[in-house]
Amino acid sequence: MSDKTLANARVMAVGAAQDVGETRDDTRLEDLGYRPELKRSFSKLETFGVAFSIMGVVPSIASTIFYSLPYGGPVTMIWGWLVASVLIMFIGMAMGDLASSMPTSGGLYYWTHRLSPPEYRDFLAWMVGYNSFLGNVAAVSSLGWACAAIFFAAASLVDADFAPSTGATFGLYCGILVFCGLFCAYGTALFAKLQTPSVVLNVVLALVTIIGLPIARRQDLNTAQFTFGGFVNLTGWPDGWAWFLGLLAPAWTICSFDSAVSISEEASNASIAVPNAITGAIGSAGVLGTVIMIVFALCMGTDVAALNDSDQPLATIYQLAFGTRGSTAVWSLICVSQIMMTASLVLPSSRQAFAFARDGALPFSKYWYKVDSWSGTPVRTVWLVVGCAIPLGLLGFADPVNQAAINAIFSLAILGPYVAYGIPISSRFIWGKTHFRPGPWYLGRFSRPCAAAAVAWMAFAIVLFCFPADIGPDAGTMNYAVVVAAGVWAFAIGYWYFPRIGGKTFFRGPQTADFVGEAVDEVARYEAESAKTPASDREGM
Repeated sequence: MSDKTLANARVMAVGAAQDVGETRDDTRLEDLGYRPELKRSFSKLETFGVAFSIMGVVPSIASTIFYSLPYGGPVTMIWGWLVASVLIMFIGMAMGDLASSMPTSGGLYYWTHRLSPPEYRDFLAWMVGYNSFLGNVAAVSSLGWACAAIFFAAASLVDADFAPSTGATFGLYCGILVFCGLFCAYGTALFAKLQTPSVVLNVVLALVTIIGLPIARRQDLNTAQFTFGGFVNLTGWPDGWAWFLGLLAPAWTICSFDSAVSISEEASNASIAVPNAITGAIGSAGVLGTVIMIVFALCMGTDVAALNDSDQPLATIYQLAFGTRGSTAVWSLICVSQIMMTASLVLPSSRQAFAFARDGALPFSKYWYKVDSWSGTPVRTVWLVVGCAIPLGLLGFADPVNQAAINAIFSLAILGPYVAYGIPISSRFIWGKTHFRPGPWYLGRFSRPCAAAAVAWMAFAIVLFCFPADIGPDAGTMNYAVVVAAGVWAFAIGYWYFPRIGGKTFFRGPQTADFVGEAVDEVARYEAESAKTPASDREGM
């Protein structure tokens, strides 16, 4: 191929890009082999807002304080949060390197396929995609269930005798997921604009908690010794193991930060905005969560057992401080924030499913891979995520009294993502040195230590969070996370190896194209046609 032909191809590609208003982000996406199909509606701050809003520190603590109080009380609440935040930051930094290098919605499984050897890449990418989908669905389910519980806790603040049935909770849970599905399917532009108010709302809740609670409870504050050193184990587990189990609260809260990766194709300046969103959200949630936990430990009183037995421990703390009216007002803001958190996860989860269907990995991928002409969004995968999340709520009926079985969705929301995170991070350093091209956001020599720490923590956490809430579990109190996860893993592996129609027969990883090559071929064809046309004919054109 002549230099003139290549130059002409590049001129044609640039001209075409200008004709359709193509951005630098879209050019980079084409370099990765994908044609831009989604609107880039998210600014840097809005991209951060998606990741941070999902974490929603105060609402998340309200949803998971049951995992901190009985597993060590103040020590687990404060020091567990701080330690877990540092460990999770290693994951975020390792993921930031990859997100900057390859900013695509396929993210995790695209990276795996690009960095793994040919004999393993298809299967590993397949498993990463299914674990990512599993984690997203479980996270949506757990957020929806927590949202329903928080809504009913608001009613309990007004009427102490109010006690919702499991059926009522499940009904509200379904309604919340359907509402979030409608919002994410048809209101993406509005949703993007609401990310900044959502961040502001989370900051307001944090300030009300950090400043207002100690002032309101100034006559009944705990001692510094109890606040920072009080250890209360209400379970049958040994103290050390109970403390580790209490890490579920921060691990669940500071998770799903790959949501920023899933909207890479809708974010402006994605190679910078996405890594900043990941690490910024983790760091903000880590610091803010630690401070808020200190305030709760300071203001909650010393009877940890009584607080843990209340309908909603955090609502009880607010009620002690602000009274019924004040706590109801604060709790209403928590309800709004929790709705935004749930919607903030439905959206990127549907984008991950869209990217996976684009590459033919989901059953009936041709149906799911569809961008709605009116909204410009993948509406069908939004309803796929919502439809898969709703049945997980049925676990609530397994133990209507203690709600132990439904808590499995919180563990499941960690298991799936951690497997999906660990494979591409490991692949980069085991096999992918020659295929990794650093992006503008790069850790340099700190990449390998961060990756090693991240993988070690995730491997330990995957085992840790499969344990039941207490020793001697029965059918109603066992941790079903490993059962659901094993079912998804069995389906993914079985579908891969299924004779004739299994994934092994058709899945070849991300379905990419060489757009520069297409432009070169087009110019070559044009030049060939021009060479065949007489000069007099060309002059008359």
